[in-house]
Amino acid sequence: MYTRLNHAQPYAIGLFRIVVGLLFACHGAASLFGLFGKDTVSAGSWPGGIAAIIQLVGGGLVLLGLGTRVAALVSSGSMAYAYFNVHQPEGLFPMQNNGEPAAMFCWAFLLIVFTGPGALSLDRLFSSRDSGGEGERTGQERRTAVPA
Repeated sequence: MYTRLNHAQPYAIGLFRIVVGLLFACHGAASLFGLFGKDTVSAGSWPGGIAAIIQLVGGGLVLLGLGTRVAALVSSGSMAYAYFNVHQPEGLFPMQNNGEPAAMFCWAFLLIVFTGPGALSLDRLFSSRDSGGEGERTGQERRTAVPA
């Protein structure tokens, strides 16, 4: 059983990255363009407009798996800022200050920084082209030979 789970790990990480990136990009799109019934913010306003741009661009890059670790690091940092400067002054715990999304996105993106993009990413596609097809290997060989 563990062998099958280990074999599926890059795909599980890839799907996790795709879902987190999509949800984050939707937050940015909603704030910038008024989608999903949300009020819009000015793109240049601090901190809401800048956060919305980071959400849209960072979420899109993570979704595609392009520059994944850098995009995830910036996105994680923006959510840490949002939690500690916007939510935390309203109460100590996320349940008190409505900071659950910021806390969850912060930690999810930090996990992506350390795990890499997983399977199904443009980073992996480009690294396999650059390395002459080495990205086609599976399992432990891929994780050690082709860092993402």
